[in-house]
Amino acid sequence: MAKAQAQAASVLLTGFDPFDREAINPSWEAVRALDGWKVGRATVHARQVPCVFGDAIDALTSAIDELKPQLVLCVGQAGGRSEITPERIAINIDDGRIADNAGHQPIDLPVVPGAPAAYFSTLPIKAMVRDLRAAGIPSSVSNSAGTFVCNHIFYGLMHRIATHPVPGLRGGFIHIPYLPEQAARFPGAPSMSLATMTEALRIAVATALTVQQDVAETGGQLH
Repeated sequence: MAKAQAQAASVLLTGFDPFDREAINPSWEAVRALDGWKVGRATVHARQVPCVFGDAIDALTSAIDELKPQLVLCVGQAGGRSEITPERIAINIDDGRIADNAGHQPIDLPVVPGAPAAYFSTLPIKAMVRDLRAAGIPSSVSNSAGTFVCNHIFYGLMHRIATHPVPGLRGGFIHIPYLPEQAARFPGAPSMSLATMTEALRIAVATALTVQQDVAETGGQLH
């Protein structure tokens, strides 16, 4: 029993509450569908975080302290995107095009004053894209997580991992599209079903847990 407990692992998935006048956020709907899912020796734990600068990182930090995960994957909504997009890089800037859910709209402020300009994801993002495409799910590497609360929490996660190193702990961020019921309000906007997005997260988590060295495949963009 002691040996089995020593081998057990936790995966933390976070999703946001609705923002920008939306009634639903696909990131939370997809994440919470996986709460309690077991993959190998790991158990997935879902936590909702507020779409609020500062508070999002605080909630993430509390969840990491509570669960002591070996893998952290934050998920956010990217309305207008048509694919599942693992993010490559988090930048140290908050520049809100809109206010967050608490009415805050920081402009050109660092996420963490004095910290590095950027951090790269430590997840195998290209292997994740490869496996998602193999499963018939549209996916590509994204080279910008924006400058809103998604990038904010992504940067906060990577700064936490860099400054509080835990052996084996890796983390990153994935953006997902609108749900169909959201896209219906925006004619022409792409969407993806909740079932497909949930399956995409299953694949992403499984890949992240098993692939230690990312594959060397093209994932770049011209612009």
